[in-house]
Amino acid sequence: MEIISFLIDFILHVDRYLEAFVQANGTWVYALLFLIIFVETGLVVMPFLPGDSLLFVVGAMCGVGLMDYSLSVSLLFIAAVAGNQTNYTIGRYFGPKVFGWEDSKFFNRRAFDQAHAFYERYGGVTLVAARFMPFVRTFAPFVAGVAQMTHRKFTFYDITGGALWVGGIITVGYFFGNFPWVKANLDKIIWAMIFIPGALALYGSWKASRSAQDKTDPKNADEARGGDAR
Repeated sequence: MEIISFLIDFILHVDRYLEAFVQANGTWVYALLFLIIFVETGLVVMPFLPGDSLLFVVGAMCGVGLMDYSLSVSLLFIAAVAGNQTNYTIGRYFGPKVFGWEDSKFFNRRAFDQAHAFYERYGGVTLVAARFMPFVRTFAPFVAGVAQMTHRKFTFYDITGGALWVGGIITVGYFFGNFPWVKANLDKIIWAMIFIPGALALYGSWKASRSAQDKTDPKNADEARGGDAR
């Protein structure tokens, strides 16, 4: 429970922790930030790290001269891209081996082929959008790897999404993070950055699930065939 309480406090007050670390350790903050972003995006078991809020606070600290803007954007962009590449590689080479290639209790070859087809057709947009969704961004590259999305295509969208995510949020924090109203309500803004994208992701998943159920429902299939016959 103490660890959970600390994580919640760290996420909601990441500005205080980060500022204290900078004052105590100086430029070592860049190594810490690189590690956090890399681990959040690179290890599927660490989806709870505060990526969005951390980038926003980094931008705000750059705005008041506590950190260097160009160095922060460059290093954290590299961390985000490298993390996704690692996560994709883990999914691509270890995922199928864990579940097995043939149909079994734990693996469905048809579902795997459908996932592969989906990522080849829509996965690029998914990867870019997932960058802005807590938890989802940690799992998206892993799933892309398991689904055997081609590495060339994955890398293009990995770089594109990483640039938009890191550069975009740090820049927003740089220009707006030090407004008095923003500083006074940072905890609420952080909650919004967590729950709004999360709610959108859940809604999208629910809608996709409903759509898939409708397509596989025998009654709907019969009605569709009846409509075609008419």
